[in-house]
Amino acid sequence: MGTAFAIVLVFVGCCCNVVSLELLVRQFPGCGNIVTFAQFLFIALEGFIFETKFGTKKPAIPIRNYVIMVTMFFTVSVINNYALNFNIAMPLHMIFRSGSLIANMILGIIILKKRYTASKYLSIALISAGIFICTIMSAKQVNVATEGSEEQGFYPLIHWLIGIAMLTFALLMSARMGIFQETLYKQYGKHSKEALFYNHCLPLPGFLLLCTDIYNHAVHFSHSTPTVVPVVGVTMPILWLFLLINVITQYVCIRGVFILTTECASLTVTLVVTLRKFLSLIISIMYFQNPFTTWHWVGTAVVFLGTLLYTEVLSSVWAALRGPGGKAKKAE
Repeated sequence: MGTAFAIVLVFVGCCCNVVSLELLVRQFPGCGNIVTFAQFLFIALEGFIFETKFGTKKPAIPIRNYVIMVTMFFTVSVINNYALNFNIAMPLHMIFRSGSLIANMILGIIILKKRYTASKYLSIALISAGIFICTIMSAKQVNVATEGSEEQGFYPLIHWLIGIAMLTFALLMSARMGIFQETLYKQYGKHSKEALFYNHCLPLPGFLLLCTDIYNHAVHFSHSTPTVVPVVGVTMPILWLFLLINVITQYVCIRGVFILTTECASLTVTLVVTLRKFLSLIISIMYFQNPFTTWHWVGTAVVFLGTLLYTEVLSSVWAALRGPGGKAKKAE
């Protein structure tokens, strides 16, 4: 029951979050820092009040482990963003980030000595391929107007290879962070709400480096068009309303993800998050009326097939159709 509830939180929260974020970015590009700060601050305050009881409750998992986890998270975020300065196109950037399933499986085999069935390997390959297809096609549509002349020479190639190395490192580090979380929960027990609080509270001092940018965006938000909040009836700037919706839906989404980390294996969590990214992409295309080509439908079908294989739905249906007689015969 907990796993199913967490999956619902992830999909509903994150998909609504993507819509609100796109509404923000379309009206005011470059607002990423204030959005991230608001999300972290809201989740940290909620955890400080309801999880740590205003700091009176001691953590079940040692703080040093949370420091390690936050350091990995911060490193991944910075490197992923900085890699764009090395001639990395957005399609390639998104493809690398969608490859987290593969990285998670590889590190799971190397570090945790896990072994998976052939159907699991095939499902991961199909899901990744489907997301790659949709991402490439969507990015082509977005970037078609920004295409320019190609740089020639040896230096641009080296520059690009450095960016590829950075993305590869960030991908493996992200997968390693997921495995580190799985190991912690096996050692200290399941503490999803505690982990949610410390992973968002500890990085808050880092936003002091971005305080000028955050303040400037707050001023711009305050001067946006006023709108009336439907249920409450209060008038507020529309960008602040979009930010409020984004923060709440982000909390719902991230809460679901952290519950999943306590209920499921690292690979399964990665699978759910990856499928959520795919669904968010589809919703973004449909809601904002972006073109949906034949290749998008192909990618959708491939992801759906991979999901069926991973969850063993097809084998369960086949076993149900065969009935108890078939199972008995197989047991003999």
